Amino acid sequence: MSGAIPITIIRHHKERKSKCSLQPLKDCEGITFIEFKPGITFDATGFILLTLDGQPLSEDDAIHPLLLLDSTWRLLPQLEGCLTGNPIKRSLPENLQTAYPRISKTSQDPHRGLASIEALYAAKKLLGQDDPALLDSYFWKQEFLQKNF
Repeated sequence: MSGAIPITIIRHHKERKSKCSLQPLKDCEGITFIEFKPGITFDATGFILLTLDGQPLSEDDAIHPLLLLDSTWRLLPQLEGCLTGNPIKRSLPENLQTAYPRISKTSQDPHRGLASIEALYAAKKLLGQDDPALLDSYFWKQEFLQKNF
């Protein structure tokens, strides 16, 4: 695989950009942001979609573009509902731990849940494109790397 893996991020319109861990990447080449609003659809055929129950992500998957759904866990079903086609469901290793402090008062996050920027970094690393610069604006960068890599 040569060149960077194309990345598409569908962000829920209710996500606060000021708290979005991916916001610093909005002008990066190779990363496309789509704002989810009710009624939109996205054909995810051929995209790697990170899920908690997919087959493990591997370097063999680097031939496919990566699709990230960026929202709270509570709003995630809305984003999943806009997908059409047949995405390739993959998961990150179960032992990865978030460094992001969870303080949701309305819902319980999955034990294996990561901040979106953490998931993006881990996915790219597993796909053979380690890029620590992705985490440069992430406040918990060092803690995340120390816990996991």
